[in-house]
Amino acid sequence: MLLHELSRLWPLFWPAITFLIATLIALAIRGALLGSLRRWPPGDSIALMTSAVRGPSFLWCVALGLYVANEVAVDAQLLPAHWHARIAVVLEALIVLSITVMLAGLSGRLMAGLSERSALGAGVTGLAQTTSRVLVFVLGFLVVLSLVGIQITPVLTALGVGGVAVALALQDTLANLFAGVHIIVDRPIRVGDYVKVGDAGEGSVTDIGWRSTRLKTLGNSVLTIPNQTVAKAPITNYSLPDARISLGLKVSVDPAADVDHVESVLQDEVARAVDIRGLLRDPPPSLSLIPGFGESSLEWSVGYAVASFPDQYAVQDELRRRILRRFRREGIALAVPVRNVRIRRVGPTHNGGPPGPRANAEGIARPDGTQIAAEPAPRTGASGAEGARAPNAGGSPNAGGRPNAGGSP
Repeated sequence: MLLHELSRLWPLFWPAITFLIATLIALAIRGALLGSLRRWPPGDSIALMTSAVRGPSFLWCVALGLYVANEVAVDAQLLPAHWHARIAVVLEALIVLSITVMLAGLSGRLMAGLSERSALGAGVTGLAQTTSRVLVFVLGFLVVLSLVGIQITPVLTALGVGGVAVALALQDTLANLFAGVHIIVDRPIRVGDYVKVGDAGEGSVTDIGWRSTRLKTLGNSVLTIPNQTVAKAPITNYSLPDARISLGLKVSVDPAADVDHVESVLQDEVARAVDIRGLLRDPPPSLSLIPGFGESSLEWSVGYAVASFPDQYAVQDELRRRILRRFRREGIALAVPVRNVRIRRVGPTHNGGPPGPRANAEGIARPDGTQIAAEPAPRTGASGAEGARAPNAGGSPNAGGRPNAGGSP
């Protein structure tokens, strides 16, 4: 009885032995290859491929053993011949699917490593990752369809017809998608750059997705802008050609201050300013009497460079504080806008009555007959030579400044 049962299991012996031998050989080759690839540095492309292949490769070894065992089992006639053929196709499809999943995950890592070594930016964009993975999945899906005997030509035709309908229904979405592709290829902005996108806003680029671009503002909020808007708007990239930015600080002092004294004080503070965090030593800060003469001030310009766009605010704050404290110690007054206000009493009208409360050509007439004339300080001498016009009986001056007989202008 036992021998009879063993004789029935005997046809499974050789397929089982074949499975074990083929699997062990495949695992030995896998171990040798992975061991030889461990010497590569962690950030290298070969190291990324090794880490991605390590898990799926074990399943490939088992699937290879099953495939060889299935070929050997054909001679034993344990199953109908067409079933063995279907099992072979299923194993091939599983291997292709596992390779597809592995390549889809690997493509994102390779894109990230490639972007860090190229001008694409400090990090990979979401659109680049999604595009690479979708392409790998589509190719793997078409290969699987071909393995199982499905003609892919009608599938591609149906996808083309359906794609036209989808494109008409999703015009805005597709416009944003292709605008994102254009941004990645043309590279006006990169992940990590500080940019200003037209009137939409400004911030540091955190991601370029399939529909929108995300900016992180200085207020620690995320600004989401559609890719189509980014592609059409004028873009100011403060990180290109590098993150360094040259700026100017205007300092206005009293025009009566000694120019040489002001220059020496500012030169000393500018030379000391190199210890401010974010301010660059190269190029060194500079000083110039530009724009020079204001309406009531002498205007100096302090030129300096900062490491990045966000650094300018802290540098400006500290630089202004230092200059203000030094001016107060040295007795240098800051410029203050000045206006001369002259009060003039307007004479009585031709009939002896009080003047009207209306304003004449030089200022504002009060009801009590006084007039206020306000003008900038540099023009005090020019306007003081002109006399006031006398109003007529109705309180309004005529063209010559003299009242007419009827009391009307």
